[in-house]
Parts: sequence; C-alpha cells; structure tokens
Amino acid sequence: MKLIHTALTALIASPLLMGLAYADDHQPSACLITKTDTNPFFVKMREGAEAKSKEMGMGFKSFAGRLDGDHQTQVQAIETCIADGADGILLTASDTSAIVSAVEQAREAGLLVIALDTPLDPIGAADATFATDNFRAGELIGAWAAAQLGSDAANARIGMLNINVSQPTVGVLRNQGFLTGFGIDTGDINRWGDETDSRISGQDLSNGNEEGGRDGMENLLLLDPMINVVYTINEPAAAGAYQALKAIGREDDVLIVSVDGSCTGIADIRDGVIGATAQQYPLLMASKGMEAIYKWAQEGKKPMTTPGKEFFDTGVSLVTDQPVKGVESISVKKGMDLCWG
Repeated sequence: MKLIHTALTALIASPLLMGLAYADDHQPSACLITKTDTNPFFVKMREGAEAKSKEMGMGFKSFAGRLDGDHQTQVQAIETCIADGADGILLTASDTSAIVSAVEQAREAGLLVIALDTPLDPIGAADATFATDNFRAGELIGAWAAAQLGSDAANARIGMLNINVSQPTVGVLRNQGFLTGFGIDTGDINRWGDETDSRISGQDLSNGNEEGGRDGMENLLLLDPMINVVYTINEPAAAGAYQALKAIGREDDVLIVSVDGSCTGIADIRDGVIGATAQQYPLLMASKGMEAIYKWAQEGKKPMTTPGKEFFDTGVSLVTDQPVKGVESISVKKGMDLCWG
C-alpha cells in the first residue's frame, strides 16, 4: 500500500498532470492593441473584444497608441502582455514592419498573435490575420468612382489621402486597390507614390483622423485646386477633406470615396459628404479573434484562413445610394443596418 501511495503521489506531482490541472483552472486571457482609442473603428473593435471576453469568461486588457503611427507605445503594450502572461494578442499595428520583432518575442513566449484589419509585413509574422480584404475594398470604391465619372474618368484629377509615411499594409492595400479599380497602373503594387499616371494630382497624409484629413486636403488643393476625385484611407479623413473643400465652396463638385462603413460614415453618404464607402466589420474581427485566442489557450489550435487567401476574410460591402452597373453594392439603409457588425 505504501508503494502504491508513493507512486500516486509522484504521478500527481508529475509535470504532465500539473499542466493538465493548470489548463483546467487557467482563465484564458487576451490583450487588444489598437492604433488609437479615439477612432470609431477601433472603439468598436474594443467593444466587440470586451463583450466576447465577458461572454467567454476571459481576462481582457486593451491598449492603444496615442495617435495613428505611435509605434513605440504598441511595442510597450506587447511587452506588458507578455509579462502579464496573456494567452494571445489582437493587434492593429501602426508600423507593420517595425512591429515584427516585438511580435516574434510574444510568439516565442507562447502567445498567439492575431493581426486585426492590418496585415503585418510579412503577413506570416503573425499567427493569423482577421481582416477585410483591403485591396478589394479599395478596388470597389475605385471602380465605383470611375463608373460615376463615365467618359470623364479619362481626365480625372485625383487627390489621395493616405495614413502616414510608414505606409502600413492596410494603407497600401486600399490605395493600390483604389487605383486598380479606377483603371490606373500602380507601378510597384507593394507601395504607393511611384505611379506615373497624370490623373493623380497628388498624395498626402491624414494620420487617419479628421484634422489630418483637412490639413492633407488643403495641401492637395495647393497642388491642384481643380481636383475632382478624392480617395481617403478612412471616413474620419474623408470628413476632414470635406471640410477643406467646403471652405472654398467646392463641396458639391468633388467626389469623395472612403473605407470603413461606420454608422457616422454611412450617415455622411446620406448627407452627401461621401459618395461611397467600403464597409468593414470590426466587431466580427474582434469577436472571432477572441474566440481564436480562447481555443488556442484551451486546445493549442491556431485559426484557419479563408480558402485561397492568406488571412481570414471578414467581408466587405460597397455602400452607396448611387449604384452603378458592374459594381455590386448595398444601399445606405442596408449599410446603416449593418454598421458596425
């Protein structure tokens, strides 16, 4: 009996059973790290992740940069998540290349790292990516804008408002998708700014916010006061661009297109601020990401990608009340029903 008792004691104390006991008692936990905590897109993402964490009984912390492009704060957040023993990180990176070394540290520490909305560069630096097909989003608004202009598209004067100089993947994909949809040769499709088509009047930066959109639009108008098409990285930038155009009385004769599909952005289509937008679904990105981290913590399984793609595609829809032939779209009413699922 003593031998049996000793053997059982040793077995119970074995690393295998201790690990199993830990798995049974361990509360999975996750971090969300976004570019900012003020952009409505990331606010909705945080709401979705937080709601899903409560539903699944997960620990949850959120972090954000002070503004779009604040790389160092995101690095510090990753370090905090590692130190806290989180099971995974949901990340929308400001600098998609520079963040890779910090992501590698997290993965080496056993955390599952999922890029949300913005693929890392290279995309395989994260364990998975849950995102809109951002190239397709840009392509939709580009094709719509070209169709709206009809034969005048050949003489368009296009201003482009991007995110920032680091050219994060999300900005490159949307920009190059727009140009492709409009029928413009992109040059190197992995970066913006090397195009030679004379229809591009200029490219400027917005930092993805309203103030930056206004300033960037003012700069573009200095280059070409007769710009008649404006691509914007997102809807806050579009709202700023509209303010700059309104200040010179040109708000009604410039076509603005964007990407996001927020409830505010859809209302801006209704009110004539934006002509069309490509709607994303950040709530779905965040909730699917939290489910994936939970599964990783419980079963050690990584999420799958959408067949034929390097990421899990959370969908995109063109929203406008001015549909054009050959470009699938949904109405403002439908877009309002779906914002921001």
